[in-house]
Amino acid sequence: MSRKLALLANLALLGVLVISVVLASSTAALAGSNAKPATATPSGPTPTPAPSQPISVYGVWHCSNDYCIWGAPRNTALGGDFDSQNHWVIDRGDGSGLPSVNMVVLSFVEPLKLLNQTTDATTLNGVPRGFTPEIVNYFKSRGIRVMASIGGITYVTPWNTALTTNGTLLGQRAAAMATSLGIGVEIDWEENAPTPAQMTGLQNFITAYRAVHPYDPTGNDHTARLTIDLAAGDRWLIDLTQKATADWLKTVNVGTPVLDFANAMVARGDGTPTTWQEHVDGKPQYSPPIPPLAPAKFTGGLWLHGNNAACTTYASSPQKADAPYVQTVQPNGAGTTAGMLGFMFWAAECEGTHSTCTTPPNTCEGGMGVAAKTFNIPIPMPALRQQ
Repeated sequence: MSRKLALLANLALLGVLVISVVLASSTAALAGSNAKPATATPSGPTPTPAPSQPISVYGVWHCSNDYCIWGAPRNTALGGDFDSQNHWVIDRGDGSGLPSVNMVVLSFVEPLKLLNQTTDATTLNGVPRGFTPEIVNYFKSRGIRVMASIGGITYVTPWNTALTTNGTLLGQRAAAMATSLGIGVEIDWEENAPTPAQMTGLQNFITAYRAVHPYDPTGNDHTARLTIDLAAGDRWLIDLTQKATADWLKTVNVGTPVLDFANAMVARGDGTPTTWQEHVDGKPQYSPPIPPLAPAKFTGGLWLHGNNAACTTYASSPQKADAPYVQTVQPNGAGTTAGMLGFMFWAAECEGTHSTCTTPPNTCEGGMGVAAKTFNIPIPMPALRQQ
């Protein structure tokens, strides 16, 4: 009886093996050429990872303590009003004495006040009263480049009026502000549906500014640094993006550059590789089409609040997650070198009444400072890639 059972068991086992072979053969047949043995090894050479480009721009927009008005001078002495709230910007807290960023953009100048040379409680001859030589030197003495941003979402209507009133004069007065303070200028005009007259006015603004401060590929002349803010991707500020990409953000291998670079701004959420890729690819289906933008001609924008990971915790921060893309993204029709210029963060100190300021006890050494060390941010900012 036991032999019969053993024989039956062996026959059963043989049947299972036969069925397994048949099923495996059927599966391979259905899979066709995609079927591979479990032990198969890839054929051909192992793909070479894209080279990683050093991050050149690691900057922050700065709103002072009055939500981007900069309406009063600040005490920049060590331990003073301004230093006590912003010391993390100039000292990353690791004992090196190095700053957490290599660029600060003072935000904002009201464009119509600049055009009219307005003097009032918060403005002196069109320039915010808080934009003092002491503020500029607070950053520049630590190797941080300083710029001033004209505009912002609050000042769309003043931009529109100033551009149609006299774009050339506005550009000349922006250039005079840059000369006086030894800083660069950022164009932050967030008009989604500009008129032809407004676009002409912006062209006149840029032409007038460049007549005073010509484009400087070395970056040595801080007043020659002229940049522009565009949307996170190509689906907002479409007319401005088309014009800027086609005419002002050229690389040296195809023409004469006009603007140094663009900042892909933050929107409701952080910018992402998905939105930044839109700039790299362009939008050929639009009329007129938006051409591709060279990776070397723009930065990606991220949110910075006193209680988010970008500020507090590098290990879980968006700059850590996005750095591989930012440093390796390949050109797709414009430029010849891989990698975006780097990151910009919105914003230092107090950018709004509904967000946490980047002030004690919520300072940003743990996020921005650690990132600056990890990325080996160059201090001061070097000459930027031109293609």
